[in-house]
Amino acid sequence: MSKLFRKFFRRVSVYLKVTRASGIVRRYFVMNGFDGAMTVFGIVLGSWMAGVSKPEIIILAGLGACLAMGLSGFFGAYMAEKAERERRLKEMEEATNNNVNPIQYKAARFIEIYVALIDGLSPALTGISSLIPFILASAGWMCIGNAYTVSLALSLAMLFLLGIYLGKIARENGWIYGIAMLMVGAFTALIIFFMQLFLGA
Repeated sequence: MSKLFRKFFRRVSVYLKVTRASGIVRRYFVMNGFDGAMTVFGIVLGSWMAGVSKPEIIILAGLGACLAMGLSGFFGAYMAEKAERERRLKEMEEATNNNVNPIQYKAARFIEIYVALIDGLSPALTGISSLIPFILASAGWMCIGNAYTVSLALSLAMLFLLGIYLGKIARENGWIYGIAMLMVGAFTALIIFFMQLFLGA
Protein backbone atom coordinates (compact mmCIF):
# COMPACT_ATOMS: atom_id res chain seq x y z
CA MET A 1 0.00 0.00 0.00
CA SER A 2 2.78 2.44 0.93
CA LYS A 3 4.54 1.61 -2.36
CA LEU A 4 1.36 2.51 -4.26
CA PHE A 5 1.11 5.83 -2.42
CA ARG A 6 4.74 6.65 -3.16
CA LYS A 7 4.23 5.81 -6.82
CA PHE A 8 1.09 7.93 -6.96
CA PHE A 9 2.74 10.96 -5.33
CA ARG A 10 5.75 10.65 -7.64
CA ARG A 11 3.41 10.67 -10.60
CA VAL A 12 1.57 13.71 -9.22
CA SER A 13 4.90 15.49 -8.75
CA VAL A 14 5.94 14.73 -12.34
CA TYR A 15 2.59 15.83 -13.79
CA LEU A 16 2.61 19.04 -11.76
CA LYS A 17 6.10 19.81 -13.02
CA VAL A 18 5.20 19.01 -16.64
CA THR A 19 2.05 21.16 -16.59
CA ARG A 20 3.47 23.81 -14.25
CA ALA A 21 0.22 23.62 -12.29
CA SER A 22 1.62 23.74 -8.74
CA GLY A 23 0.80 27.43 -8.36
CA ILE A 24 -2.74 26.92 -9.64
CA VAL A 25 -3.34 24.06 -7.20
CA ARG A 26 -2.07 26.12 -4.26
CA ARG A 27 -4.26 29.07 -5.20
CA TYR A 28 -7.35 26.90 -5.60
CA PHE A 29 -6.70 25.19 -2.27
CA VAL A 30 -6.32 28.45 -0.33
CA MET A 31 -9.05 30.44 -2.06
CA ASN A 32 -11.68 27.74 -1.86
CA GLY A 33 -10.64 26.57 1.60
CA PHE A 34 -11.08 30.19 2.67
CA ASP A 35 -14.53 30.29 1.02
CA GLY A 36 -15.63 27.14 2.83
CA ALA A 37 -14.42 28.29 6.24
CA MET A 38 -15.93 31.77 5.83
CA THR A 39 -19.27 30.50 4.52
CA VAL A 40 -19.86 28.15 7.43
CA PHE A 41 -18.47 30.77 9.84
CA GLY A 42 -21.14 33.16 8.57
CA ILE A 43 -23.89 30.53 8.84
CA VAL A 44 -22.90 29.59 12.39
CA LEU A 45 -22.46 33.17 13.57
CA GLY A 46 -25.77 34.22 12.02
CA SER A 47 -27.53 31.24 13.59
CA TRP A 48 -26.04 32.06 16.98
CA MET A 49 -27.18 35.67 16.81
CA ALA A 50 -30.63 34.54 15.65
CA GLY A 51 -30.87 32.18 18.62
CA VAL A 52 -31.10 28.93 16.66
CA SER A 53 -31.14 26.15 19.23
CA LYS A 54 -31.53 23.08 17.01
CA PRO A 55 -28.16 21.82 15.71
CA GLU A 56 -29.91 19.97 12.88
CA ILE A 57 -30.90 23.29 11.29
CA ILE A 58 -27.30 24.48 11.25
CA ILE A 59 -26.03 21.11 10.01
CA LEU A 60 -28.52 21.11 7.13
CA ALA A 61 -27.71 24.70 6.15
CA GLY A 62 -23.97 24.10 6.43
CA LEU A 63 -23.98 20.81 4.54
CA GLY A 64 -26.14 22.34 1.82
CA ALA A 65 -23.63 25.16 1.42
CA CYS A 66 -20.68 22.73 1.44
CA LEU A 67 -22.35 20.52 -1.17
CA ALA A 68 -23.09 23.52 -3.39
CA MET A 69 -19.54 24.86 -3.06
CA GLY A 70 -18.02 21.43 -3.61
CA LEU A 71 -19.99 20.61 -6.76
CA SER A 72 -19.69 24.12 -8.15
CA GLY A 73 -15.96 24.15 -7.47
CA PHE A 74 -15.37 20.73 -9.01
CA PHE A 75 -17.31 21.16 -12.23
CA GLY A 76 -16.37 24.82 -12.68
CA ALA A 77 -12.67 24.11 -12.22
CA TYR A 78 -12.82 20.99 -14.39
CA MET A 79 -14.39 22.77 -17.35
CA ALA A 80 -12.11 25.79 -17.02
CA GLU A 81 -8.97 23.69 -16.62
CA LYS A 82 -9.96 21.34 -19.45
CA ALA A 83 -10.40 24.28 -21.80
CA GLU A 84 -7.06 25.75 -20.74
CA ARG A 85 -5.21 22.42 -21.16
CA GLU A 86 -6.80 21.76 -24.56
CA ARG A 87 -5.70 25.20 -25.75
CA ARG A 88 -2.17 24.60 -24.45
CA LEU A 89 -1.92 21.19 -26.14
CA LYS A 90 -3.08 22.59 -29.48
CA GLU A 91 -0.46 25.33 -29.24
CA MET A 92 2.20 22.69 -28.56
CA GLU A 93 0.98 20.57 -31.49
CA GLU A 94 1.23 23.55 -33.81
CA ALA A 95 4.69 24.46 -32.51
CA THR A 96 6.06 20.89 -32.82
CA ASN A 97 4.18 19.76 -35.94
CA ASN A 98 2.19 17.20 -33.90
CA ASN A 99 5.27 15.76 -32.21
CA VAL A 100 4.20 16.46 -28.64
CA ASN A 101 5.63 14.19 -25.95
CA PRO A 102 2.85 11.73 -24.90
CA ILE A 103 3.45 12.57 -21.25
CA GLN A 104 2.01 16.03 -21.95
CA TYR A 105 -1.36 14.47 -22.82
CA LYS A 106 -1.32 12.19 -19.76
CA ALA A 107 -0.33 15.06 -17.50
CA ALA A 108 -3.01 17.36 -18.92
CA ARG A 109 -5.79 14.78 -18.41
CA PHE A 110 -4.63 14.03 -14.88
CA ILE A 111 -4.28 17.69 -13.88
CA GLU A 112 -7.79 18.49 -15.13
CA ILE A 113 -9.22 16.06 -12.56
CA TYR A 114 -6.66 16.80 -9.86
CA VAL A 115 -7.24 20.55 -9.91
CA ALA A 116 -11.01 20.04 -9.98
CA LEU A 117 -10.83 17.76 -6.94
CA ILE A 118 -8.75 20.28 -5.01
CA ASP A 119 -11.15 23.04 -6.00
CA GLY A 120 -14.20 21.04 -4.95
CA LEU A 121 -12.90 19.34 -1.83
CA SER A 122 -11.10 22.24 -0.13
CA PRO A 123 -14.22 24.35 0.61
CA ALA A 124 -16.25 21.27 1.50
CA LEU A 125 -13.65 19.96 3.95
CA THR A 126 -13.03 23.28 5.72
CA GLY A 127 -16.76 23.90 5.92
CA ILE A 128 -17.66 20.43 7.20
CA SER A 129 -14.89 20.60 9.81
CA SER A 130 -16.67 23.55 11.42
CA LEU A 131 -19.92 21.58 11.50
CA ILE A 132 -18.50 18.69 13.55
CA PRO A 133 -19.45 20.30 16.91
CA PHE A 134 -23.08 20.51 15.79
CA ILE A 135 -23.04 16.89 14.68
CA LEU A 136 -21.83 16.03 18.18
CA ALA A 137 -24.53 18.25 19.67
CA SER A 138 -27.16 16.55 17.54
CA ALA A 139 -25.97 13.20 18.91
CA GLY A 140 -26.25 14.53 22.46
CA TRP A 141 -22.50 14.56 23.11
CA MET A 142 -22.21 18.35 23.37
CA CYS A 143 -24.54 21.17 24.36
CA ILE A 144 -25.53 23.67 21.66
CA GLY A 145 -23.76 26.54 23.43
CA ASN A 146 -20.44 24.72 23.41
CA ALA A 147 -21.03 23.66 19.81
CA TYR A 148 -21.27 27.30 18.76
CA THR A 149 -18.10 28.20 20.64
CA VAL A 150 -16.06 25.28 19.32
CA SER A 151 -17.34 25.70 15.76
CA LEU A 152 -16.48 29.40 15.60
CA ALA A 153 -13.06 28.67 17.11
CA LEU A 154 -12.46 25.96 14.49
CA SER A 155 -13.39 28.33 11.66
CA LEU A 156 -11.03 31.00 12.96
CA ALA A 157 -8.27 28.43 13.48
CA MET A 158 -8.64 27.27 9.87
CA LEU A 159 -8.51 30.85 8.62
CA PHE A 160 -5.35 31.41 10.64
CA LEU A 161 -3.72 28.22 9.33
CA LEU A 162 -4.58 29.14 5.75
CA GLY A 163 -2.89 32.47 6.39
CA ILE A 164 0.19 30.70 7.76
CA TYR A 165 0.27 28.56 4.62
CA LEU A 166 0.00 31.66 2.41
CA GLY A 167 2.90 33.22 4.29
CA LYS A 168 4.94 30.07 3.70
CA ILE A 169 4.17 30.19 -0.02
CA ALA A 170 5.15 33.85 -0.17
CA ARG A 171 8.26 33.13 1.94
CA GLU A 172 7.20 35.86 4.31
CA ASN A 173 6.04 36.02 7.92
CA GLY A 174 3.15 33.55 8.13
CA TRP A 175 1.89 35.12 11.34
CA ILE A 176 1.12 38.36 9.52
CA TYR A 177 -0.91 36.48 6.91
CA GLY A 178 -2.63 34.47 9.62
CA ILE A 179 -3.59 37.59 11.56
CA ALA A 180 -4.82 39.20 8.34
CA MET A 181 -7.11 36.19 7.80
CA LEU A 182 -8.40 36.49 11.36
CA MET A 183 -9.13 40.17 10.75
CA VAL A 184 -11.28 39.20 7.77
CA GLY A 185 -13.20 36.84 10.06
CA ALA A 186 -13.58 39.57 12.69
CA PHE A 187 -14.76 42.04 10.05
CA THR A 188 -17.34 39.52 8.84
CA ALA A 189 -18.53 38.98 12.41
CA LEU A 190 -18.90 42.74 12.85
CA ILE A 191 -20.99 43.06 9.69
CA ILE A 192 -23.25 40.18 10.75
CA PHE A 193 -23.60 41.74 14.20
CA PHE A 194 -24.74 45.08 12.75
CA MET A 195 -27.07 43.31 10.32
CA GLN A 196 -28.67 41.50 13.24
CA LEU A 197 -29.08 44.77 15.12
CA PHE A 198 -30.60 46.47 12.07
CA LEU A 199 -32.92 43.61 11.10
CA GLY A 200 -33.87 42.90 14.69
CA ALA A 201 -34.80 46.51 15.38
